Amino acid sequence: MIDTMFQEKRHQRILALLAGSGHVSTERIAKDLGVSRETVRRDVLVLETTGQLRRVHGGVKLGGPESEPPLQQRLQTNTLQKRAVVQAAARLLLPGQSLFIDAGSTVSMLAEELASLQGLTVITNSFDVALKLAAPGHDGSPRHQVHLLGGRPRPGLAATYGDSTVAELMRWRPDWAMLSPVGIDATMGASSFEPAEAELARAMVRQAHRSVLLADDSKIGVQSRLSFCTPEQVHALITNRRAARHPALLALQQAGCAVSLA
Repeated sequence: MIDTMFQEKRHQRILALLAGSGHVSTERIAKDLGVSRETVRRDVLVLETTGQLRRVHGGVKLGGPESEPPLQQRLQTNTLQKRAVVQAAARLLLPGQSLFIDAGSTVSMLAEELASLQGLTVITNSFDVALKLAAPGHDGSPRHQVHLLGGRPRPGLAATYGDSTVAELMRWRPDWAMLSPVGIDATMGASSFEPAEAELARAMVRQAHRSVLLADDSKIGVQSRLSFCTPEQVHALITNRRAARHPALLALQQAGCAVSLA
């Protein structure tokens, strides 16, 4: 299909379509403008950076990007799928190994799984993860060595972030980084919503010997605002079996991302 409209006119038309309904599908935009879906994708990316619209599943909506829901709300979403993912991740770990864990609902569930194990060294910026793993065993002795990274606390995210957080984690070279992105797809890789989250995750990937992404099927094919990891940098993407039906998962595998279905 030949793109027949100049970019500025296409942008005006996309915003006009949104003004009428507040939400419009990618397919409708492509048909209305007489252009390819790839052209629509590029136009949408440009308009999103200006804050005039935001991408949602299957299309776009008016307005800039929304923040993530609070942690406690996210803990109640896709619980069974997340549980399968974190159980598979826990099976990769051996006593005596060390790992980075970032902050989020999926890794909070991972901490619950790891709480029954022993002998790990865990470096995290998450208050929730640190408290769950610092709890003593039945004999009163610590199950794991837990190091909570310092930095500026972010109450809404229940974690520390900032330059000092990144500087402190750079002292470590753990066996694993186990991270939970906002989304992952073949084009953008793993991505986060907040700049501080992306910066921290990027540093964890760089410092760890192996990086594992924990993402239930709702995150497959999703792009957030900031990329922190390419598909080739991932030792394994662990997702639940329902993701096998998602075309974006095949694209990730073709981009060099190793996938494990839980």
